[in-house]
Amino acid sequence: MLILVTGGAGFIGANFVIDWLENHDEPVINLDKLTYAGNRDSLASLANNSKHQLVVGDIGDRALLDTLLSQHRPRAIINFAAESHVDRSIHGPIDFINTNILGTFHLLEACRSYWQALPAAKKDTFRFLHVSTDEVYGSLEASDAAFTESNPFQPNSPYSASKAASDHLVRAWHHTYGLPVLTTNCSNNYGPLQFPEKLIPLVTANALAGKPLPIYGDGMNVRDWLYVGDHCSAIRRVLADGKLGETYNIGGWNEQPNIDIVHMICDLLDEMRPRVDGASYRQQITFVKDRPGHDRRYAIDARKIERELGWRPAETFASGIRKTISWYLEHQEWVERVTSGAYRQWIDTNYSERTSA
Repeated sequence: MLILVTGGAGFIGANFVIDWLENHDEPVINLDKLTYAGNRDSLASLANNSKHQLVVGDIGDRALLDTLLSQHRPRAIINFAAESHVDRSIHGPIDFINTNILGTFHLLEACRSYWQALPAAKKDTFRFLHVSTDEVYGSLEASDAAFTESNPFQPNSPYSASKAASDHLVRAWHHTYGLPVLTTNCSNNYGPLQFPEKLIPLVTANALAGKPLPIYGDGMNVRDWLYVGDHCSAIRRVLADGKLGETYNIGGWNEQPNIDIVHMICDLLDEMRPRVDGASYRQQITFVKDRPGHDRRYAIDARKIERELGWRPAETFASGIRKTISWYLEHQEWVERVTSGAYRQWIDTNYSERTSA
């Protein structure tokens, strides 16, 4: 008995693999392409763990998928593999189409072939869990109710459109072929091991380096923030007891404007790693031109997963953000290793176009 995790060297995937092996004896085969966001360093704690095997490869490689499935015979597949950064999708959407749509298609087809050949008992217990995002639902106004699982898809970026397409494929493979699927749509994750192109690690790294803290537009774009450890526990619950063919929204019950998040980070750094000159890190905040099609607000209604599976987030934002900033302060060498020259070039490309607002 083992599971196959795709994209398990990325931010959420690596956290999930580590969390899984802390809570289960069941081995993990971890398939990751190791793009810029897939990082061996994130799995360093598993270096001597015989129950973890990292396979470098692409979910679009059907021959590799067939080999892994036939050799290891997993009882479940958890699909984290995705391109996930909105800004990158604006600059280069083709990678998102290839991975999120075509890659998901190839993975589903390999999974279907494998599942159909399983003995009846194993066929009945097999699961394919697809991890997705709240961004597929589009944008909310301040007075709108939070997203439920029945909200129509209204994606507004190449990233969210590609993830919406992948969600539709997963649904179709269940209804057409009977593939035993589960889908989760999560809100904005934060926590250890997040690549520093996303808001919280980017602001933390820039603050410590004495660089500007770039805030898009007026800083009032609202997100529902979910601690990555809570997301991992929710996925474990869905995998264990989720109803086949169903979607479960996973959220942190924590809506915050971006500017408030940045203020919290600055205040924590003021306390935990003060500037040499004694000034607040808030002085480094810089408002820049907004990105195209920037969704105003996301909010997740996570009552279904609580009602059906008994899950609620354990972390408050106050406890989660303190843990997160502490982790980055204690793991500066990890940040240095992942922020390569290619990363710095990307940051320059993205933000050089956005002069101060």
